[in-house]
Amino acid sequence: MGARKKEMADAMKEDRKTQAFAKLNNCPTSPRKMRLMADLIRGMEVEKALSVLKYSPKECSARLEKLLRSAISNWQSKNEGERIEDKKLIVKEIFVDGGAMLKRLRPAPQGRGYRIRKRSNHVTLVLDSKIEIN
Repeated sequence: MGARKKEMADAMKEDRKTQAFAKLNNCPTSPRKMRLMADLIRGMEVEKALSVLKYSPKECSARLEKLLRSAISNWQSKNEGERIEDKKLIVKEIFVDGGAMLKRLRPAPQGRGYRIRKRSNHVTLVLDSKIEIN
């Protein structure tokens, strides 16, 4: 490995120490519906995002809340001895990708079959501490 590449890898490794992430794979909800909730909490502070997800009537909000709690737990295991309230954690990134699709046929008139696609998605959530510029 070259010197420049090694320096870049070390810098990326140091940057990942402050971040914590969690993944949710094969969630049986369409990606379009999940992105609606993901767009709501992107860039929010963790406490506010938890309250938004808790009181949202959407079905996927419960899954996102559980994922966010998992990311917080991962952050705490990386940064033992530090408090979440002092660091002002924010949802730095959250993105939803399409997952596997179950394909089914539904009976239709005149001997035809309409295709039903039961979609799923993968959600990745990254937490980071808020950087305050003085």
